[in-house]
Amino acid sequence: MPYPANYRYTREHEWIELTGNIGAIGITDYAQNSLGDIVYVDAPKVGDPVTAGASFGSVESVKAVSDLFSPVTGTVTAVNEELKDAPDKLNEKPHETWIIKVELADPAELNALLDAAAYEAFIAEES
Repeated sequence: MPYPANYRYTREHEWIELTGNIGAIGITDYAQNSLGDIVYVDAPKVGDPVTAGASFGSVESVKAVSDLFSPVTGTVTAVNEELKDAPDKLNEKPHETWIIKVELADPAELNALLDAAAYEAFIAEES
C-alpha cells in the first residue's frame, strides 16, 4: 500500500494530514499489519491537550495493546466516534481512517516528522 505523499509520519507509525492548522491523526498500514485485528481504540476527549511524542491513547488488537503517540502538540478538536463500534476500520483503511483531530500549537513541529519516502525507507530498515 503506498503511503500518501501529503501526510507526515512518526517513527512510532502514526500519520498526520494537515488541513489549515488542524491535523487528522491515524496509524499507518505498517502499524495495523503489525498489530493484527484491532478490537478497541482508546482515544482522548475533545478539548484534551496532546503533546508531541507523548502517548494520547492506545489501540488494542488480538495480539497486543499498543500506545498511540501524538506527532504534534495541540488540543483535540474531534474524536472519530465510528471507531467505538467499528475499530476494524483501522485495519481496512488505515490511511483514510483518522483517530483524532488536533489543532496544532506549533505547525513548525511538522518539519521534524518524516515524509512518505523517508517513512518508507524507515520501515524497510525495520522489516
